[in-house]
Amino acid sequence: MTRPRPDTSVDEVERVFRAEYGRAVAVLVRVLGDITVAEDAVQDAFVTALRQWPENGAPPSPAGWIITTARNRAIDRLRREAARNRATDRLHRENLRSAPPHAAEPPPAEEDPVRDDRLRLIFTCCHPALSPAAQVALTLRLLGGLSTAQIAHAFLVPESTMAQRLVRAKGKIQAARIPYRVPAEAELPDRLRTVLAVVYLIFNEGYTATSGDRLAREDLGAEAIRLGRLLAELMPDEPEVLGLLALMLLVEARRPSRTDPHGALVRLADQDRRRWNRQLVAEGHRIVRQCLRRDRPGPYQLQAAIQAVHTDARTAADTDWAQIVRLYDHLLALVPGPVVALNRAVAVAEVDGPGPALALVDGLALDRYHLFHAVRADLLRRLGRTAEAARAYDTAADLTGNTVERDFLRRGRAALADG
Repeated sequence: MTRPRPDTSVDEVERVFRAEYGRAVAVLVRVLGDITVAEDAVQDAFVTALRQWPENGAPPSPAGWIITTARNRAIDRLRREAARNRATDRLHRENLRSAPPHAAEPPPAEEDPVRDDRLRLIFTCCHPALSPAAQVALTLRLLGGLSTAQIAHAFLVPESTMAQRLVRAKGKIQAARIPYRVPAEAELPDRLRTVLAVVYLIFNEGYTATSGDRLAREDLGAEAIRLGRLLAELMPDEPEVLGLLALMLLVEARRPSRTDPHGALVRLADQDRRRWNRQLVAEGHRIVRQCLRRDRPGPYQLQAAIQAVHTDARTAADTDWAQIVRLYDHLLALVPGPVVALNRAVAVAEVDGPGPALALVDGLALDRYHLFHAVRADLLRRLGRTAEAARAYDTAADLTGNTVERDFLRRGRAALADG
C-alpha cells in the first residue's frame, strides 16, 4: 500500500479544494439526493483534511478521500436525523405496508442525456422555479466552490445581498421539494441560457480570479472549457453553445502571455503573441466560421467573433478596431448593459480617441466595478488629466481583490508620478 505523503501543506489542501470541490458536491448530490447535506458533508471533509493532511500527509487519491469522507459524514448525519425521527419513520413504514403493492415500487429509470455529474448539477440547479440570478449564483456556489464574496463580485452586488439570495434559493428548493434530477431531453433547451451563463461565469473566475495572489485559476478555466465541450456534444445544433465554446477557447489561448516571468499582469497590447496557443486559436476560429455559416447570431457568438478579430491580428497595431466596434454595436443591441457598453468604449478609444470614449464611460453606472475605474484611469491618463487618473487608479485598486491586478493598477498610478 502506498503511504501518504507527509507534511502536506495547507496550500495543497486548498489546491485540492479548488480542483475537486465541484466534482465532490456533484457526486454527493447524485448519491444522496439532498443538496444541503451534500454541500455540508463536502465542506466538513475539507475541514477534516485541513486537520489531518498537514500532519499525516495527503492520501494517494485526494479526490477519492474527500468524496468517501464526505459520504460517510453525510450517512452519519442522516442516521442521526433518522434516530431522532423513529416515530415518523415507523409511521412511514406502516403506510407503505398498507398501500397497494405497486405504490412502493421505484419509478422507472429515467433516460439521462447528461452523463457527467457536474454538468448534470448545472442543469438541475437551473430549475425554472428559481429566478435566473438565483440559478446562476447557486450553481457557482456548488460547482465552483466560489465564496459568497466572489459570486457577489461577479454579479456586481453587495455581499450581503448575494448571501440573502443564496439562502432564499436553498429555502425555496427545500420548501417546494424541487427534485435534483436531470430534465427530460425536450426540456434542456429551455434551461440553456442560464446553463451557458453559469459556464461562462466559471470561466471568467478562472481567467481572472476575484481574489488571491494569482491572476488566474487555471483549474476553473479548464473545467469551464471541459463543460463547454460536453455541452457542444450534447447540443451540437445550438449555435450559442458553439459560440460560448469558441469564446472560451480564444480567450484561453492568450493565457500564456498574460503574465510575465514574475507573475505580473501584461496588457493585451503588450503581450508576446508568439506565446498564444495557436491550436486553440485555430479551433476557435473554425467554430466561429461554423457559427457564421448558420447565420443565427447570439451574444456568445458575437463575443467569440470579437475575440477572433483580436487573435487574427499579428500585432496589436494590426487589430481591426473598427470591426470590433461594429460587433459591439450588434452585441449591445442584443444584450444592452453597462459592461458591454464599457467594453465597446475601449474599442471606440482606439478608433476615435480617448475623449469620445471617456464621454461614453462617464455615462455608465458601474461605480462598484473595478474595471470601470481602470478604464477611466487609462483614458484620463491618455488625455493628460493626471490628477483625475490617479484618483481613478486608486479607486480601481481598492475595489479589486486580486493582488496581481492591484499591483498592475498601482504601477500605473506610480507611472503618473514619474511623468
